[in-house]
Amino acid sequence: MSEDFILDTDDLNRRMDGALANLRTEFASLRTGRASGSMLDPIMVDAYGQMTPINQVGTVNVPEPRMVTVNVWDKGLVNKVEKAIRESGLGINPQLNGTIIMLPIPELNEERRRELTKVAGGYAEHARVAVRNVRQDGMQQIKKAKADGMSEDDQKLWEDEVQTLTNAHIKRVDEMLDHKQSEIMQV
Repeated sequence: MSEDFILDTDDLNRRMDGALANLRTEFASLRTGRASGSMLDPIMVDAYGQMTPINQVGTVNVPEPRMVTVNVWDKGLVNKVEKAIRESGLGINPQLNGTIIMLPIPELNEERRRELTKVAGGYAEHARVAVRNVRQDGMQQIKKAKADGMSEDDQKLWEDEVQTLTNAHIKRVDEMLDHKQSEIMQV
């Protein structure tokens, strides 16, 4: 049994990459003072009796650096979309123009920028924890194989491989955080 043990590092790598992808999504939703269509991605609208992503009820555009527009396809949903944006916590005040909702992006003040860097740090910490949990799963598999008769040399080899994978992903999380924080603090 111990000779046949092969740790599925591709699976561990895929799961750690998933944590990074989730972090990217969370970072995209953080406002940096510049308009971005992705900042509306987490907003859900009560359309036709079910919660629907905003990009499935209208076209999201960024016509200028400090403006996002949502061209709602169904006139009956305009007020629901406006309400969803207003209640989303983004701190943006929507302005109606027929079926087009305009979202002027206000300049961020210093205090708000510092708050956003802390929020970004929290997101990064969650990603690190997710990566470490995947590492823990890998280490548990190795321990089980050791109990089934794997040699200590093989155990060390697999543990080193899992740790190398973990370190690479944690480093990537830190790089993403540094980039996002500098983007937020940029005036």
